[in-house]
Amino acid sequence: MAEELDKKQGRLADTVSSLLEGGTAPEARRMLNALHPAEIANLLESFPAAERKLLWELVDEDNGGEVLLQVNDEVRSGLIREMDDGELLAATSGMDMDDLADFMQDLPATLTGEILRSMDNQNRQRLEAVLAYPEDSAGGLMNTDTVTVRPDVSLDVVLRYLRMRGQMPELTDHLFVVSRFDHFLGVLRVSDLLTRDPAGRVDDLLDADAVAIGAETPAREVAKMFEDRDLISAPVLDGRGRLIGRITIDDVVDVIREEAERSILTMAGLGEEEDLFAPIWTSTRRRALWLGVNLVTALLAAYVIGLFEATIQEVVALAVLMPVVASMGGIAGTQTLTLVIRALALGQVASRNARALLLKEIGIGALNGLLWAAVLAAVAILWFGRPAIGGIIAAAMVINLAMAALSGVGVPLLLKRIGIDPALAGGVVLTTVTDVVGFMAFLGLATLFLI
Repeated sequence: MAEELDKKQGRLADTVSSLLEGGTAPEARRMLNALHPAEIANLLESFPAAERKLLWELVDEDNGGEVLLQVNDEVRSGLIREMDDGELLAATSGMDMDDLADFMQDLPATLTGEILRSMDNQNRQRLEAVLAYPEDSAGGLMNTDTVTVRPDVSLDVVLRYLRMRGQMPELTDHLFVVSRFDHFLGVLRVSDLLTRDPAGRVDDLLDADAVAIGAETPAREVAKMFEDRDLISAPVLDGRGRLIGRITIDDVVDVIREEAERSILTMAGLGEEEDLFAPIWTSTRRRALWLGVNLVTALLAAYVIGLFEATIQEVVALAVLMPVVASMGGIAGTQTLTLVIRALALGQVASRNARALLLKEIGIGALNGLLWAAVLAAVAILWFGRPAIGGIIAAAMVINLAMAALSGVGVPLLLKRIGIDPALAGGVVLTTVTDVVGFMAFLGLATLFLI
């Protein structure tokens, strides 16, 4: 399915590009605006800056706001710079409060004030309620459009109230039951409302054990709750237990996607919102720091090799086999590191079970080390005809794979303890450790037993 979607997106990009090159802008406009805003956003991100600008000019004003919400932050900032205040104000019309709060982070301060002044008092208060919380918290994710009922009314009264409203917010699977002071009491499922006796009371069907989320809860924990409880929506409460909004599954899917992208990109030292077609100098500057860090670690490994220069000159076979030990350690360590970073993200690793995990991974590293050490020793003996070299590289392999397992568990735990993202720095630290230990073990043993 994913492959088919990728092919479809590629065909759309090719078709739109051909229409633009052929000068048939009206046809390109019709095709473009017939797409879902998410598909338009994907197309915009797949075009270089000059073509992206032409494409954006073809997007209808009615679609503009939704498309801007779908593109990544860097592309959105670039598009906003091309828009005048009138276009930006038009783009904000009809946005949900949670989306509008996110969008306003990228707007000039003067325009933000104008948007607030253009709202009625109720909507302004709702927007300010969302803006009061960090973007990556439950309060920052929530939408303030909720349907609330009192516990002491009949289902018939609730049904008449809903008919009077004329519509309900999207993804409404239950109504929120609150006291007269807006304290959250529980939920009334829409399925119960529609299938039970209308003469019954709300408090007879009230689910007081429904999941409620504190406004300060991190977005990652919110996503975990939705995943574990199979939620479609959930109420958001302030510190005093009052209902202030709700989070819906569509917002949580965005969080999950962003977390996945962030984990992949940060391990390579890239920002999760980097524009694929950002200016060369901008991208160069961002990546230069990470390359510099890697250069320092590579020089450290080279320094270790330099300490054994005389040994390598004496036994040239060591130079041939040396990268094998470091490479095997790096791969084994990365396997462990990836598992531990994922477990940390899911809250599955803590001080209570870190020791057990460490012992398990060291055991795996030792067994794999023994297995592949035997294979590598046989290869080395057949290749160079020197059993001593085979024994030395086998011993170095066991040492490095055990160290790789130790580092794969210990490095991310240590980085998290000192406040550094393990996904960002874990790979560099791990590679440095396995390279240095691998070279030190192999060349050190060779110096002891061959020279």
